[in-house]
Amino acid sequence: METLILGWYVLVETQSVLLLTFFVSLQHLGTLISPMFGVMGDRLGHRNVLCVMRGFYALLATTLMTFTFLGVLTPVHVFILAGLLGLVRPSDIGMRAALVGDTMPAPLLVGAMGVQRTTVDSAKIIGALTGAGLVTALGMGPAYLVVASFYLTSVFLTLKAGAVRHRDSAAETTPPKARASPWRDLKAGLAYVWNTPQLLALMLLAFLLNLTAFPVFNGLLPYVAKDIYVTDQRGLGFMVAGAAAGALIGSLFMSRHGRVFQPGRVMIVGSFAWFAFLLVFAHVWDHVTGIVILFLAGLAQSVSQVPMAAMLLRTSDEQYRGRVMGIRMLVIYGNIPGLLLAGQLIPRIGYPLTASLYCVAGIVFTLLIALSWRRDVWRRDAPVNAR
Repeated sequence: METLILGWYVLVETQSVLLLTFFVSLQHLGTLISPMFGVMGDRLGHRNVLCVMRGFYALLATTLMTFTFLGVLTPVHVFILAGLLGLVRPSDIGMRAALVGDTMPAPLLVGAMGVQRTTVDSAKIIGALTGAGLVTALGMGPAYLVVASFYLTSVFLTLKAGAVRHRDSAAETTPPKARASPWRDLKAGLAYVWNTPQLLALMLLAFLLNLTAFPVFNGLLPYVAKDIYVTDQRGLGFMVAGAAAGALIGSLFMSRHGRVFQPGRVMIVGSFAWFAFLLVFAHVWDHVTGIVILFLAGLAQSVSQVPMAAMLLRTSDEQYRGRVMGIRMLVIYGNIPGLLLAGQLIPRIGYPLTASLYCVAGIVFTLLIALSWRRDVWRRDAPVNAR
């Protein structure tokens, strides 16, 4: 709801696709410090850190709601609040995944991550449709009252998360070690990822997807809705809901049948399919057809992302789990240069060519990653492909 409401507000108030991409980029600002959130999660508990983070979201949403009701809200306020929110929220996904890893045994992680994704995807569908409807019917202030209420509710729900922890037998018998400094913990986590080939390959692929696929799939949708499909907030809501519906179907499929497939291979094939559908979407000029293609792209997204998250958790030592997921969030930083470059290219060469360049580059580099780390992510006997 929040992303749709504010993205449309910025585009309408500024009439600038560059400022739209700047706004979306601000929401990923905190990816640079996500590894430190992982360190704090490993030290203080993933649930505790997540509760504090979500309380911060509620505070910012309440502030923006107050500005709206007072009639003093401007794009500058939105940029500032989006920047503050962007310092924290990128780490939310990693903390959630780490909580799943805390509570689920390794053989069930693919299915568990699929279930976790269904909650996100179903919320995107409902949020996209109700958010646009609330703004149209009641205005931005009442819509943000709903957003703030949901954030407050999430704090209380998160307090119940992670009450039961699953621990590997090896971890249970390992004596606790003296705590190093947070910076040493961070350095150890980075070295662990760098020296573990399958984790390094997964991180590079995640960075590539955030650099090329996510800007086309998420960040630029308000521009496509307004300037290409010439529709309103409700039309944008249907586009976001269509993409999320496809992702939901993919998540349900992976949660039910994920153990049947080899995760590494499914991730690579899903990434290729995601780029292929986005390439088609870049050249679709009909609103309804575009929603159908977004549905298929969302389906491919889940097929690629659910196995990736499960593999990161399953092949990471428990003591490094929070830091690994924090580094996973760090690579979301690829969104920022991807969005800002798109904001420069679209006024010059147009949206279709810009999106096509992103998709073709994504396909080429995904192939290079698959070939370079084929022993670690593609071969049947690779650890990531264990069922």
